[in-house]
Amino acid sequence: MDAATNEATWSDGVRAVAPIVLGVAPFGLVFGVTAIAADVPALAAWASSILVFAGASQFAIVEILGNDGAAVVALLTAIVINARMIMYSADMGRYTVDISWPAKSGVAYLLTDQAYLVTAHRFPDPRHAPGAISFYLGAGLTLWLTWQVTTTTGMLLGAAVPEVWSLEFAIPLTFMALLVLAIRDRPGAVAAVVGGVIAVVGVGLPYNLGLPLGALAGVVAGMTSERWFR
Repeated sequence: MDAATNEATWSDGVRAVAPIVLGVAPFGLVFGVTAIAADVPALAAWASSILVFAGASQFAIVEILGNDGAAVVALLTAIVINARMIMYSADMGRYTVDISWPAKSGVAYLLTDQAYLVTAHRFPDPRHAPGAISFYLGAGLTLWLTWQVTTTTGMLLGAAVPEVWSLEFAIPLTFMALLVLAIRDRPGAVAAVVGGVIAVVGVGLPYNLGLPLGALAGVVAGMTSERWFR
């Protein structure tokens, strides 16, 4: 029997996201070390893990503020980087039709690339997704706790983390793992390739516009290619 036909629990979500946590943990440590080394208030850097809870955006904020950039530029950059969450949120809305607004707020707060993708992978059809929200919350809370613990640990350790550890490898490794999860068919592969190419080409664009442009191009390419592969 297909896993999606069985009612999932929060523990299923924890197990599903556990392999990804192995990449998220060093990612969090790197952010903590980077944040404490930057010329930004330590309390603000620490609080960003709770208030923002988005690694790529937090790195951008710390980098901009640490180089005497304007706060408004840091804010706008974070918004642009997180624009992809709009797409995730729109899709997650199909899973949350029957839950209360307070519960939806919790789902929205815990929304990350990882939590969304493991949920969408387990439940490709929201109309037949018993236990999807419990599964999602198990994955989301696991990621949240991991991020809070590791970013705080990184800030406390600071320069004590040896450079030879080269923890930066965890950042691209984490997103590579997510990419593998997201590609389930040929249109998905086309979307990944087109979106990736556009994002790489747009690396030099101001305000990190290459990322949302790549995401938009990937969506258009994936939708177009669905007609070709029918």
